[in-house]
Amino acid sequence: MENKENKNNKYFHIPVMLKEVIEELDLKEGENYIDCTLGGAGYTASIAEKIGPKGKVLALDLDDLALRNAQEILKNKGLKNVTLVKSNFKYLEEVSDKFFKKEEKFAGIVFDLGLSSAQLDDESRGFSFKGNRPLNMAFGEGENVSTEEIVNSYSLEHLTQIFTDFGEEKKAYHIAKKIVEERKKGRIVNTNDLVKIIEEVKPFNFRSKIHPATKIFQALRMETNEELKVLSQALIKAENKLKKGGRLVVVSFHSGEDRIVKNFLRDRKNISFKILHKKPIACSEEEAYNNSRARSAKLRSAEKI
Repeated sequence: MENKENKNNKYFHIPVMLKEVIEELDLKEGENYIDCTLGGAGYTASIAEKIGPKGKVLALDLDDLALRNAQEILKNKGLKNVTLVKSNFKYLEEVSDKFFKKEEKFAGIVFDLGLSSAQLDDESRGFSFKGNRPLNMAFGEGENVSTEEIVNSYSLEHLTQIFTDFGEEKKAYHIAKKIVEERKKGRIVNTNDLVKIIEEVKPFNFRSKIHPATKIFQALRMETNEELKVLSQALIKAENKLKKGGRLVVVSFHSGEDRIVKNFLRDRKNISFKILHKKPIACSEEEAYNNSRARSAKLRSAEKI
């Protein structure tokens, strides 16, 4: 999502593909928009500035740190046309009905499906395989099954499936088998223990750009938060809340996410949406050089018809 440092509980960020997102939203002064993934408030603040005081932005996030940070950014910029809400974007329709008239339709809705550096740096959670942290990869409290429970209770077959489908890990079965063996000796409760198990099956190679735990941690995070299921639900609700001529913009970082967005738009082509580009937009070479996380980003956009 962003390339930033987490200093004194603040976000310092560069939003991925900001220029492209703003262009694809085709912002109109005085119109209303939804940012379903607030994060470092990069998209939200830029949208709010460009649509003027008569336009409004509804911004959602489950992360308290992101919400507090956004309040400060918006205050410093003098932006008073943003409503911040702690919520999962699968509830975007219900949230918008609460803060706007139920019949209100929006001129644009944007999703950035990446993980923020602030979340990776949060030592109370286990998004990152660096350091020793609790096995907690939930975006919010009490939403779904815990990561620790997944690691310690899922069957060999189920773990293999999520490591294959969500992590695209070639050694999915062997890593899952090792986890099942090790948890019989004692419960796996922190990231360091899990990394050691993974490295026994897939040793760390200094010449490799990707740590052996990367894909497994990604898969566990996606399973913990039911990310693909939630995305499918949210896209349908976004479709319902867009006005004619409104834009849907989605930035994804995982092939499974991109596939869901691609199929969703394809199934609704010439019925609900006009697809704006045949192929997804990638970030510029300059952005890829400056922010390695942007390299895997794919932007898809469509206009409600």
